[in-house]
Amino acid sequence: MTKIVGLCLLILLGTVGDALAHEHGGHDEPAANFEMIKSLFVRDGIVAGPEIVDCRLSGGMRTKCFSITVRPEPSEFKTGPWCPRHVSDGPDKAGIWLHDGKVHDADGTFVKNLKDFYNDERWQLFDAKSGNIRVTDSKQSCEGAARPDVDPKFRNHCVECRTSYMKAGAVMSYVIPLRPVDVAKPGPRVGRGGVGLSFNGAKLEAPVPVDAIIRAHTLAPLDDCGGHVNLHVGYHIHAVTGCLKEVKSTENHAPIIGIAMDGYPLHTRLDANGNEPTNLDRCRGHVANGLGYHYHVAAPGQNAIIGCHRGETGCTFEGGPQACDATTWGNIQRWFLGWFY
Repeated sequence: MTKIVGLCLLILLGTVGDALAHEHGGHDEPAANFEMIKSLFVRDGIVAGPEIVDCRLSGGMRTKCFSITVRPEPSEFKTGPWCPRHVSDGPDKAGIWLHDGKVHDADGTFVKNLKDFYNDERWQLFDAKSGNIRVTDSKQSCEGAARPDVDPKFRNHCVECRTSYMKAGAVMSYVIPLRPVDVAKPGPRVGRGGVGLSFNGAKLEAPVPVDAIIRAHTLAPLDDCGGHVNLHVGYHIHAVTGCLKEVKSTENHAPIIGIAMDGYPLHTRLDANGNEPTNLDRCRGHVANGLGYHYHVAAPGQNAIIGCHRGETGCTFEGGPQACDATTWGNIQRWFLGWFY
């Protein structure tokens, strides 16, 4: 049964060999298998779609994509907590932080010791007398802190935003190619449009802008599922820690957790035997065990789910379904929203 599921997914996601990745016509097959796409996503979080649409990818290719609109919170797992409230709070009341390839509990002790952790005396996120930690616990403080140019009055805060601060009815839409279209030369990193979309409906995001965050002496913890919230995208994931829906691939190969913005599947880091592939390219992709090209996500501490996209990418939008032209300045502006935490 696992082999059958894996084969269906290969056909569905258009990854049967490099020739298929370069094929730009022949959309009947993706259309015929489109019902399988619908079965992969958790239905509770979907507002509209998936549906087949015309699209223009980042490299200019006009092709067929699927469009899907999701709510700003993921399905099937609970989000939070993020910021501890007191220096005595343990890991159960706090999230995690990524540094030098490692995952750290962002608990009260961690916050208390930030001066030593970063060797910088200007860190002081808590009141020295009470031990209470300064947290952005309102929409206004979230807006002031969760941006590249942090409002000075919200420096030395633990940054925590919630989807309840977003405008009513906020949604995110994604337009992703049904058949990947390879670029001549992959970029050096994932663009600010993000990595892709998980089957739970949570955006898989580009790296946390750690330098911008700590420059303002703020901390923006992820929860134990590797995600946090901004007021544009909603909940999004920077580190895959094991909370996401997994779809079985071929026997013993790592399961699939989502689809990258270029249409290639995203697999977990480890296979059924607990092994990580050793032949990944710089994008963290490879062809293995009769599978077409696909990615394997990185270890949570790496602050990079994948290294780059091998193919032309589709579009991400705030709001409902829209026509995708990933080459336009309007879409590039939307991509810059990825700079927010």
